[in-house]
Amino acid sequence: MNPRTSGLPPREGGQRKKSGRPQGGKKKVRKGRAFLKFLLTLIILAVLIVGGYFGYLYWKVNQVIDTTGTSKSVPAEKSAKVKPLSVLLMGTDYRPETGTHLTDVMMVIAFNPDTKSATIVSLPRDTRFKAKGYGTGKINSFYPNILAETKDPIKAGDTMKKLMGDYFDLELDYVTVLNFQGFRDVVDALKGVDVNVDMNMCYRDKADGTDINLKKGPAHLDGKDALDYVRYRKSNCKPKTKGSDDFDRNRRQNEVLHALIDQAKSFNGVVGAAGVIEAVGKNMDTDFESEQLKDMIATYWNISKENVHFMPVTGEWKSPYVYINDDELTKAKKALQDEMAGKVTQAVTN
Repeated sequence: MNPRTSGLPPREGGQRKKSGRPQGGKKKVRKGRAFLKFLLTLIILAVLIVGGYFGYLYWKVNQVIDTTGTSKSVPAEKSAKVKPLSVLLMGTDYRPETGTHLTDVMMVIAFNPDTKSATIVSLPRDTRFKAKGYGTGKINSFYPNILAETKDPIKAGDTMKKLMGDYFDLELDYVTVLNFQGFRDVVDALKGVDVNVDMNMCYRDKADGTDINLKKGPAHLDGKDALDYVRYRKSNCKPKTKGSDDFDRNRRQNEVLHALIDQAKSFNGVVGAAGVIEAVGKNMDTDFESEQLKDMIATYWNISKENVHFMPVTGEWKSPYVYINDDELTKAKKALQDEMAGKVTQAVTN
């Protein structure tokens, strides 16, 4: 009998399997290629979006700087990229609801491009200050009085730059005045700051809409609460919370500035950069040249907070003034001079 026609089933393993790719292989390859194309498209889009965003930021920075700074040119040897600079920074209590210009923040800052560092010396707002031709008073009252006389923020700032330069035995290069509304807007643009509130704080004033109500402990503060935190002085609530003095406020200012540096380098800082730029531009008066402002940003935009040295100057409170400690003032002057000279400065955080 012919085995091929016997009708018997073939022997096990007797039938050869078809060679080639397993079924479904072509579909898997096509799917893999499609996914790679999709991923590549996403990457290209991300690059274009990021590039476009940073292009917009570059345009925004230049627009704000050109509007805020002066049009004077800067000699190459005086550029912030190569020359240490000293700046008087004043923060006024101006807000739309108050209209006042008391300088509740008074800082002298020395920057050094070689060490990529800065030293910040702050004075209490109630410091007893005497200036020839202007009498004696709290240091925070001099700028608004001069402003009322000159009707020009730049001229008033220039006078304060001369007075504070004499006080610190240092020729100051620039002056910048930033109001509290700008501070609030900057913090909000960065989506808030993280601080450790050192005590319960409660104060209310219907006249200017102040409503401070902060609880002790770690907190994420928006612009309004961050401003309340650094400005808090006393309580009029029931029950009353503990009050604070100029030295407490200076310490909290330093804490918030450190927190802002951290936040500016975070994802929220990148996303909120345009808002920060706009907030500063709308609320700042300065005698910086636009060209110099760009050099400052190029030189110090990535400064480490470890290289920012705070030196608050304290003293003795005798109503209505703070009488500055002479030894601390001498150390502060030297720290500023050392920074300008490129010498290492020990950070002071308390």
